[in-house]
Amino acid sequence: MLSRLAGVLVPCAGRLSVSADPGAEVVPGSIVAANHTSLADPALVVAALRGLGVRSTVMAAAGLWRVPVLGRVLEGGGHIPVHRRSRRAADALDLAADALAEGRVVLIYGEGGIPDRPDAGEAAPGAFRSGLARLAERTGAPVVPLGQAGARRITSGSVAKQLAGLATAPLRRPRLHVHVGAAIRPAGDDLAARTAHAHAAVTAAWRTAATRIAGLPVTLTV
Repeated sequence: MLSRLAGVLVPCAGRLSVSADPGAEVVPGSIVAANHTSLADPALVVAALRGLGVRSTVMAAAGLWRVPVLGRVLEGGGHIPVHRRSRRAADALDLAADALAEGRVVLIYGEGGIPDRPDAGEAAPGAFRSGLARLAERTGAPVVPLGQAGARRITSGSVAKQLAGLATAPLRRPRLHVHVGAAIRPAGDDLAARTAHAHAAVTAAWRTAATRIAGLPVTLTV
């Protein structure tokens, strides 16, 4: 249901295009690691994956399960709630590992949150938490780095600005782009190095997506 909704709503909100590295493939049991910039970007990513014939299980903030309608969609689709800063936070990795073992594709946001800034511009992904690298190490699943750009032109900034952006997006039709990179196996001597490897791969995918969005300011900060 979530995939179908995203496939319907995203084309109404903007002009989505998708590209991929040569040989890039999202096989069953993959982890898709994406950059997180806006409340709108999960819809972009899910819609792009749907266009590639991939249905994903999304790891998302548990608070979304309390949103009317959306909560039922997430629950019915078997998506994974992440209870941040609580004793239940580790449960999400257990559920994700189970989903990967079943051959499902799991979408995870390595940053673990949305950047706190008011502008609608693009910036490189923030620091990753360790969950992505720990999940990859635990399961042996390949990590597919995915970069998205343009979502902040739909929703960003204050609540009022986000609501206004969402309401006017169908008129403005901002350009949106998702780029899928070739799968990696996070490597390094320790967890920090493996996390850095995954971060670099997602950042590279984001750079490609950002350059496809004509007219957006791109801040190449790392």
